Amino acid sequence: MNHRTPVPDRASGPRRGEGRMFLAEAVRDLRTTGAVAPSGRALARALTEPVHAQGPRPLSVLEVGAGTGPFTRALADRLPRGSRFDVVEANPRFATRLRTLTATHPRLTAHSVRAEVHETYLEDFKTDERYDVVVSGLPLTNFAPAQVDLIMSRLIELLHPGGTLTYFAYLGTRRARALTASRAEARRHAAVDEVMAGYQRRYAVGRWTVWANLPPAYAWHLQSPPAPAPDGGTGNPL
Repeated sequence: MNHRTPVPDRASGPRRGEGRMFLAEAVRDLRTTGAVAPSGRALARALTEPVHAQGPRPLSVLEVGAGTGPFTRALADRLPRGSRFDVVEANPRFATRLRTLTATHPRLTAHSVRAEVHETYLEDFKTDERYDVVVSGLPLTNFAPAQVDLIMSRLIELLHPGGTLTYFAYLGTRRARALTASRAEARRHAAVDEVMAGYQRRYAVGRWTVWANLPPAYAWHLQSPPAPAPDGGTGNPL
């Protein structure tokens, strides 16, 4: 598994208007907004790198928990011509903003990308589509461990064989909660970490440290198992 530290991005500070909106929604509902500031450009690049790495062929891409759209814009800048792009966002104010973003982004229009925003929770998202890349901005450390397990299994399920799931986790949150939160909250956070560790052990192919984010974060890349070879083998040469 790869462990890399991207070079800091000096232009990665959140846009002022987005920051105010994000903070207001965080105060309103931590179920759909799990931070106090939008993610920066360096983190967006780290999470959307699998789209860039797969080259010019059309892709099917899903973003979950898009917020004000920092990852959405990074994906829009990288999606190949003719791709499909689904965005799942439960917060109605964010969803409205995202519809405007996807409808007016010049590269999505110029490259004939089929983009659709779904105002719903991931648990209620109905689709038969499977995706080459899934990018998650969900605030998983705010949820119960059982719910995190359901969400992660659903995200893996939505991938094509060999597809990539990316998500981020802030540095130091477990230690901070152990020092400042109640014992029950610290235990919940520790249990969520254990759930995530299980998925990381099984599927992780890389972890990048992004210092140029507020707060600094890990960018995780997980990969679903590849399809078996036609003869029933693994596809590896002898």
